[in-house]
Amino acid sequence: MIAKKYRFHGYGSLKFVYSKGRVARSKYLAIKFHPNPRRENSRLAVVVSKKVTKKAPARNRIRRRIYESMRVKWNLINHAPANDMIITVFDERIGTIPSKELDLIIDELLTSARLKNQT
Repeated sequence: MIAKKYRFHGYGSLKFVYSKGRVARSKYLAIKFHPNPRRENSRLAVVVSKKVTKKAPARNRIRRRIYESMRVKWNLINHAPANDMIITVFDERIGTIPSKELDLIIDELLTSARLKNQT
């Protein structure tokens, strides 16, 4: 899980990103992002709707797996300026695919969104 200061808090805090953000999509996920120069740190939210799976434990597992994958990659993300990012899940198979494959999917998503540092 990523640190609390890198997560969204409060009702309606995602509205700005949903209305102004740009999108990059893959087969299973999408990332919506927008630079936020007012903030010192980038923020991340993971959204898994009930349309993906009705079971809360399955949704929570998907959410935890994505947060963990992003925590490992956090230093590779371009944080100048700080970015607000929302990862939306479209397929419940994300909960069961191997970790290396999930990491690859997220890596490709960050690269296509140009959020990854070019090192």
